[in-house]
Order: sequence, then structure tokens, then C-alpha cells
Amino acid sequence: MQITFIGGGNMAGAIIGGLARQGGHRIHVVEHQQDKLDQLAADFGCSGGQTLPGAFSADEVVVLAVKPQQLRELCLQLAPRLNGALVVSIAAGIRLDALRRWLGSGRIVRVMPNTPAMVGKGVSGLYADAEIAAADREAAETVMRAAGLTVWLDDETGIDDITCVSGSGPAYVFYFIESMIEAALKAGFAEAQARELVLATFDGAVELARQSPLPVAALRQNVMSKGGTTERAIARFEAEGVKAAIIAGAMDCRERSIEMGQQLSQE
Repeated sequence: MQITFIGGGNMAGAIIGGLARQGGHRIHVVEHQQDKLDQLAADFGCSGGQTLPGAFSADEVVVLAVKPQQLRELCLQLAPRLNGALVVSIAAGIRLDALRRWLGSGRIVRVMPNTPAMVGKGVSGLYADAEIAAADREAAETVMRAAGLTVWLDDETGIDDITCVSGSGPAYVFYFIESMIEAALKAGFAEAQARELVLATFDGAVELARQSPLPVAALRQNVMSKGGTTERAIARFEAEGVKAAIIAGAMDCRERSIEMGQQLSQE
């Protein structure tokens, strides 16, 4: 498959790395920073250039991996060059109707990836209109499966939903890890050991949750004994409203995703 990435940042690099490991793809990157092009070429053997090709072919995939604020101008430049190529947009917020207007094409798949794609453990939500061909869906999924798990969404609003769970979710996890490391430091551990302990604890807990048939609430209860140490900690979390704050924060994230989509898709 011929795949052209417009933008060579971290997320593009993560997907390109996965595709390179899959093999069998011809990958080209358009990126204005030559040092990024050089690094991607050295790491993954892809070709690159600082300017858009004069024309694309109908059988290639064009991945839009630039900042949302840059997308309208880019799409207007791409429109006369596309020749019916499949477009996969990983730019946050920009709605399909705006992409259709700017590109003059409806052959588009929207994707919300997340940063664990950088280690092949990403989660990507995909959405396309019902009339998009099955082959195009498979091509878009092949691209994103290179970075981890893929989930097809039934409605475009699902992009906002998955943004508040998986898209932004790694930041919530990193926030909790950060807090646990600070607690370990306060308890007296050296910084390197604190980090090691906390990361290993998260690794083990996630793997147990993945393998166990029990709900995560039951797994939590299994760690707690009445009047014990864990119960004391959870009681503080509950008193401070930690769970409620996490849920409310995720809903705030979803609301902001909707707002950004409305703002950035108006022109």
C-alpha cells in the first residue's frame, strides 16, 4: 500500500514505525522540518520531502497528521491534487463536513488515536460515513492497526466520546502515576526506585485486570480488608471525591472536544 503522511510529528512517527514493522508498504512523508524527515528516513527507511506532491493516485492513502489549526489551509492545497485518494485524518476536532468542504471529496475516515501508539499500544477510534467502501475501511484500519487496537464508531459523535476515554485517557493515567511517585518519594524511596515501584505496580494491576474474569471493582475489594491499610487510603479518596472528579474531568474533556470541533470546523 502507498501511504503518504502529511506531517511527521510524534503520532505520525508512531504509526509509521508500526507500518514499517508490518512491512509491505511504501511510505512517503511530507514535513517542512528536514531534521524530522532525516530521522524518519534513518529509523524506518521511508522517503520524504518538504513540499506536497503534484498529484496523488486514487489507490493511495493520505494521512493528515498536522495540527488542527493548520488543517483547513492544507486541505485547500490538497484538494486539486487528491485525484480521489483515500484521506485518513488524525487531526483532533475537525468534523467530516468541514473536511468534505475543504477537500472536495467524501472519501475520508476520521481517527482519534492516542499517544501509547508510540510503543505499539495505542487505541484508535475510527469513523466513516456509511457509503465509504469496505476496502477503504480496511485500508484505514490497516494503517491504524499498526499502532495498536482499533475500534469502529457507529456515529461521528463517538469521536468526542472516545476522546474523553482513550484519546486523553493516558494523561489521566500519567497524572495518577505522577501522584503515586510523589507519595513514594514522601514515604522515603529514592526517585529511581519510586518510579520503578509505581510503574511495576501499574503494570501488574493492569495485567491482573486484563486476565481476571472479575469486575475491576471486585479486584479492588480483594485488596481491601476491613479496617486495614488499603481501606484507609480508599476512604480518603472517596472523601476527597477522587472518583467523581475523574468522571467529571472526562466529561469536561468530552465537552471541550465538541467545542473545539464546532470552532475549528466553521470556516
